[in-house]
Amino acid sequence: MTRPTTRTRGGRHGAGRAAGRVRAAGERAAAAKGRLTVALAGLALMGFGAHGLATHLDLPGWAVWFAGAAIAHDGVLAPAVLAAGLATTRLRPPYRRIVQAALLTGGTLTLVSLPLVLGYGRRADTPSRLPLPYGRNLLIILAAVTTIAALTAAAHALARHHTTRRRTHRRAARRATAKGGTRR
Repeated sequence: MTRPTTRTRGGRHGAGRAAGRVRAAGERAAAAKGRLTVALAGLALMGFGAHGLATHLDLPGWAVWFAGAAIAHDGVLAPAVLAAGLATTRLRPPYRRIVQAALLTGGTLTLVSLPLVLGYGRRADTPSRLPLPYGRNLLIILAAVTTIAALTAAAHALARHHTTRRRTHRRAARRATAKGGTRR
C-alpha cells in the first residue's frame, strides 16, 4: 500500500498558504512603513523642541528645572511607589491593587501640585497670580481619590460576599440531593 502524496502545487490548501504568506509579508511591510513614519515624525518633533530650547529659553534655568524633575522622580516618586508596593504586600490581591492605585494617584497629584500649595511664584503685588486655595483643593481631590478607592473596595467585597454565599448555597443543595433529600 502506498502513501498518498501531498500536493505541493495547486489545490486549495497550497494556494491558501501561499496567499497567507503574501498577505503576512504585506502586513509586515506596512507595519515597518508605519513605524518608520512615526519615528521620522518623532525625530522632527525632537528637532523642533531642541531648536525652541536653544533659541527661546534660558538654558541654565531649564537645566535646573529638568534636573529637579529628574531628582523628584528618582529621589521621591520612585522610592515612594516602591515603599507603597512593599507596604501593601500583606493585603489580598484585589484590595492590594486598589490601595496601590489610590496611593500612586494621590502621591502623583501631591507631587505635581506641591509648587502651587507652597505658593512658589506668588507675589504680593500681583494677587491674580496663584489666587486659589491650592492646599484645600488638594485635600478635596485626595479625599475624592480615597472615597473612590474605598467604594471600589467595598463593591469588590460585596460582590465577593454574594459569590461566596451563592457558592455555599449550591454546595448545601448538592449535599442535600446527594443524601436523598429534596432540593428546594
